[in-house]
Amino acid sequence: MIETTALAALIYYMLRNAAPLMLTAVGGTFTERTGVINIALEGIMTVGAFFAAAVTMLTNNAWLGVLASVVTGLIISYLHGLVCIRFKANQVVSGVAINILAAGLTSFLMKAIFGSGGQLIMGDAPRLPVWSLTKLILGIPGLGRLIQVAIPENWIRFFDESIGSQVPGVYIAFIVVIIAQIILFKTPLGLRIRAVGEHPRAADTLGVNVPQMRYIGVLCSGLLAGFAGSILSISPGASGFMVGMVAGRGFIALAAMIFGKWTPVGAMGACLLFGLSEAVRVSASVILRDLPWMQVIPSQLLALLPYIVTMLALAGFVGRSTPPAASGIPYESEQ
Repeated sequence: MIETTALAALIYYMLRNAAPLMLTAVGGTFTERTGVINIALEGIMTVGAFFAAAVTMLTNNAWLGVLASVVTGLIISYLHGLVCIRFKANQVVSGVAINILAAGLTSFLMKAIFGSGGQLIMGDAPRLPVWSLTKLILGIPGLGRLIQVAIPENWIRFFDESIGSQVPGVYIAFIVVIIAQIILFKTPLGLRIRAVGEHPRAADTLGVNVPQMRYIGVLCSGLLAGFAGSILSISPGASGFMVGMVAGRGFIALAAMIFGKWTPVGAMGACLLFGLSEAVRVSASVILRDLPWMQVIPSQLLALLPYIVTMLALAGFVGRSTPPAASGIPYESEQ
């Protein structure tokens, strides 16, 4: 039987692993809802992770590192938007080219600035703080005392170990999902975004600026994917940036977006599933070590678990999911 502390650890790592996927998947939802495919999310996460670590080391300020990751994500995504929206290049080819550029650029800058070839070790440089939701709730006058009286202490401790003390990116990711769901489906801006992705000609006829909406979608994806990269490199416990550290998370986020049927809430559910598979891989030796069948499962098979889950999800749901009708199709204005 799984102990409570082990279960709390599993939930903790599930949320921590899911957070960068959620942010990137929501960004992908925005850009694809406007009709632009952004395969470059993997590269944007890579660049964001590098600049977050590099700027944090140079300035000794983790929040400046986060700002750098967001700005570089916006720049890279704008480049993708410029190529695809203004010059109407093939969107998949542009995304693949940016992924290759990101891998080469980070390796070059790491060698040129820090003299390091494959890994940027941050050492004593600061990391992002841990935000305590538990302390915040218990600190509310009246409510905190009521919770301490009504809820057993071990339950409060379980909440703190699993959900209540997390890196900022975890809480921000859930807030972003809620805001994105509201924007896309409850606001005039969201209606314009969805109209541009489904029927750009009709939207243009009604006065919607199609290129502008598509730039907004692409820039949102760059901002969120860049921030997601910073979570990987400068969160507590992270050693810094390493070549290949994104390890396909950008593509997993795209799979989560498809699995979630191009909705932020649906993508969130898929990301939690993928985050759970990664948490099981990381925690299996601790949580499941007493189970007899764990002794015969190769560690390499567990390492493949997140990718196996991704492939199964895509194989089972891609055929049933309908993307925005104009996704991947450059728009030619009649004016």
